[in-house]
Amino acid sequence: MEDVRKLFRIQILTTLIFVVFKFSRPSVLEGGSPDLVKIIFLSLPNFFEAIVGMATVCALGLVANHRLLRVPKRLKAEYIYLLSALFTAVYVITQEFKLHNIGGNNVYDPNDVLFSVIGLIIGYVIILTLKPRISE
Repeated sequence: MEDVRKLFRIQILTTLIFVVFKFSRPSVLEGGSPDLVKIIFLSLPNFFEAIVGMATVCALGLVANHRLLRVPKRLKAEYIYLLSALFTAVYVITQEFKLHNIGGNNVYDPNDVLFSVIGLIIGYVIILTLKPRISE
């Protein structure tokens, strides 16, 4: 379970950084900040959403695999990483293209899509680097 706790700590840290950016966003947008900075502050939540989503789905997948399936039928952890990436990508990207509004009323912005894709890639790299598992 220690690996799932690592994923949880990543979620907490990412969420804290998200909150800091969320609270500082109005002052950045109202000030004379360059357009690039404004784009970053507007689209960064999508980046964080992808990372948190990836860690959440992976942790849930690992726990479900361990608790619901017996040893011969359990999926390899690598499959869970891949499935986590696929499920998270489908959710995040379809939300960005307004195919659903689960999680809020979304507005299409190509920068949001870009930040979401970057977040998905970084989230997947984090998962592959940590290689979280649940030990017996």
